[in-house]
Amino acid sequence: MEHNNILPVVLAGGKSKRFGEDKSQVKLGSKILIDYTLSEIINDFNEVIIVANEPIKHLSSNKITKIKDYKKNLGPLGGIFSAMKWAKDNNKKYQWLITFPSDTPFFKNEIMNSFLNKINTKESELFFMKSNEKRHNIFGLWSLDLIDQLEKDLENGSRKVEKWANNIGVKTINMSFEKEDPFFNINTKEDLEKAEKILND
Repeated sequence: MEHNNILPVVLAGGKSKRFGEDKSQVKLGSKILIDYTLSEIINDFNEVIIVANEPIKHLSSNKITKIKDYKKNLGPLGGIFSAMKWAKDNNKKYQWLITFPSDTPFFKNEIMNSFLNKINTKESELFFMKSNEKRHNIFGLWSLDLIDQLEKDLENGSRKVEKWANNIGVKTINMSFEKEDPFFNINTKEDLEKAEKILND
C-alpha cells in the first residue's frame, strides 16, 4: 500500500483506570511509552496524529499534530472518528487511517509494513492485525469512507470496537511469533514490571 494514502493515528485519550495514571507518559527504560510507538512509525509517513485529551509529552517532530476527541468519553471509536473528522475538516487526501495504541512498547515497524503489504483494499474497508490468531482491535486500517457510518453509530451509542467492527465487516491479517508477543500492552503496574524484565533480557 502507498503510505502517502495513509494517516497514522496514535490513540492516547484513554483514562488508564487500571494503571492509575496516564500510562502513555510512564517511562520504560529510556523512553516514555508513547514514544516507543511514535519512533516505529514516524519515518514512514508524512504526518502523524495523536489523539489525547490532556497535555502530554511526546517525541519532538514537526510531523506530529495533537488533537482532542471531538466528544469525550466515546472510547477508542470516538478517537478514531475524531481523527477521520480532522482529516476531512483539513481537506487531507488520505484514503485510510492506520491506528495504534500508546501502550505497546515492543511493536515494531516491520510488523506494520508486513501487515500493509498483505492487504488487498478491494476486500474490505476495515482490517485488523492478529498475532498467533489473537485479534488486536486497536491495530487497524480504516477506510475514510467509514466516517459517516461511524458517526451515526457513535450517536446511537456504539462504544465497543470489536462489536462495531464485526457489524461492519472486518478482515484480519494474522502474523505468527515464536518469542515474546510484540503486541504485549501495558494495562497495570505489574505489566510495566514485566515489560522492564523483557527489555532487560
